[in-house]
Amino acid sequence: MREQRLAIEDFHTAYCWALDSGKLEDWPAFFTEDAVYRITARENADRNLPVGLVYAEGKAMIRDRAFAIAKTQMFAPRYMQHFVTNVRVLSVDGTTIKAQSNYLLLQTLMEGPTTIHQAGRYYDTFCYETGARDAGRLLLKERQCIYDTLLIANDVVYPV
Repeated sequence: MREQRLAIEDFHTAYCWALDSGKLEDWPAFFTEDAVYRITARENADRNLPVGLVYAEGKAMIRDRAFAIAKTQMFAPRYMQHFVTNVRVLSVDGTTIKAQSNYLLLQTLMEGPTTIHQAGRYYDTFCYETGARDAGRLLLKERQCIYDTLLIANDVVYPV
């Protein structure tokens, strides 16, 4: 499972770099066509409630969200920094990998201090782009971002 953990860490490096560099148009490329992306409070996840702060089903919805953030929404300029640690491979089944990681998202508004925007865990299902472990790159089939805080900023704009 070490090989899969290293592949996931490489995936996170590219994913975070794209987001932190403001390349929102690159974000959908990290997902499969039928991917699910959800940001949910821990209290909802613990109760097995599917209610999410953000929910996107399919790459088309993820692409629409990226476009809306980049081109149409109005919000104060900011810098984001993603930190992902403690990658755990939970299972490997053929070309599918289930994993869990901790994440921390910092936000710096142009005219303000850096703050913790969100902290929590990723619960991910990865698969290989071509279906063959040795031929493709990892893609997210499902990303559940479970945040720890009961109170969150009302300006959740950028992807987690």
